[in-house]
Amino acid sequence: MDTIDALKKHFALDPQHSKILVVGLGITGVSVARFLHKLGLIFAIIDSRDNPSMDEFFQQTPDIPVFTGGFDEAAFKVATHLIVSPGVSLHEKSIVKALANGATIISDIDLFACSVTAPIIAITGSNGKSTVTTMLGDMAAGAGKRVAIGGNLGKPALDLLADDAELYVLELSSFQLERTSVLNAAAATVLNVSADHLDRHADLADYAKEKQSVYHGDGVIVINADDALVKAMQEAGRQIVSFSIKDKADFYLAYQGEAEYLMYQQTPLMSLAELPLEGRHNAANALAALALGVAVGLNIPAMCSALKTFKGLNHRMQKVAQLHGVTWVNDSKATNIGACVAALEGYDRKVILIAGGDAKGADMAELTPAIKEKTKSVVLMGKDANLIEQAIAGCVPVHRAENMVQAVQIAASLASEGDSVLLSPACASLDQYKNYQDRGNQFALAVLALN
Repeated sequence: MDTIDALKKHFALDPQHSKILVVGLGITGVSVARFLHKLGLIFAIIDSRDNPSMDEFFQQTPDIPVFTGGFDEAAFKVATHLIVSPGVSLHEKSIVKALANGATIISDIDLFACSVTAPIIAITGSNGKSTVTTMLGDMAAGAGKRVAIGGNLGKPALDLLADDAELYVLELSSFQLERTSVLNAAAATVLNVSADHLDRHADLADYAKEKQSVYHGDGVIVINADDALVKAMQEAGRQIVSFSIKDKADFYLAYQGEAEYLMYQQTPLMSLAELPLEGRHNAANALAALALGVAVGLNIPAMCSALKTFKGLNHRMQKVAQLHGVTWVNDSKATNIGACVAALEGYDRKVILIAGGDAKGADMAELTPAIKEKTKSVVLMGKDANLIEQAIAGCVPVHRAENMVQAVQIAASLASEGDSVLLSPACASLDQYKNYQDRGNQFALAVLALN
């Protein structure tokens, strides 16, 4: 079945009569526009911003109607199909009204799923998904596969179609999944679920439900047996593969003599010491990647070889410097509570934590146990610093900073030889920075300026 036939079957999309409106001109919206134009479909684009950056594609295709400066009701009123970018909430009045009037919603991931024949591995979760996606991409390449990775990470999914891949590895966010209905991954996982994006989802149960939709279809379900919310997502009649860093599972940790090993059933695969990433949460990430790889038939020795050389991602537990005996670690990608807790739990001794930003509606009290157990003091900055300080309620000393330079200087004054200073904000960055990368870069610059 070709792409147009699949779109007709699943979404009643008629190339002659359907009126498609692409909502949002970010990188996903632009990838959708290129894709629809290549298929010869008629569409318009709308963006709420007055002057969104326009890709050169639009200079070459001046016939495509582009509306900016707000969501014009008239454009939504005539639309039969909406393709809404992940950055745009489905609770926007114009979108709600259009859907109530019978418009059909399609995601870029739906378009992708209607276009590929090679197997897809789909990865979601509150934390670790970028690491597992990148890790698995390296493992698949090491196993000799032509692999393309993207989605919520790196290239938009539709831009991967030109790569002639034998395997696709997609990182998917809850915003992508909530508007996707036809994805049928060969193997999929929800790595974990913790409070995140509660400014866009009704509550934790609603957020978990959107994550669970990654398992729709008939592929292998990879389950984190250590996460109660994920464990409850198992579906009867499906092939289930589990991983755990706490108990025995299909993929787990166990001692073989003096050394701890990553295990598959009864077989030791590699020692934990050979994994070049810090923290036990990264052992869980490695086990998840192995489980997904085995589910699609990747060669296990080749996957283990790739794991032994995996360097991790920028802004994710990245060692910035060691100055005067103090280790400085950039975990700016920890944009929610669960990521910060996972980072703290990876330490054997107490650290100085720099945190704060936009809490996105999360209950910051959930940070308190990990902060009490794993930090000697906390430096807070950003929009919701007050919320975190109130949640901590004096369990460790708290210091306040106006900006990153000040936060780093305060942390330096508190640190002794042998200490680690961890930037793991537990919050989004957009209150003070362009994105988490900008925040991490500002941290690194401030640390290097100490020298």
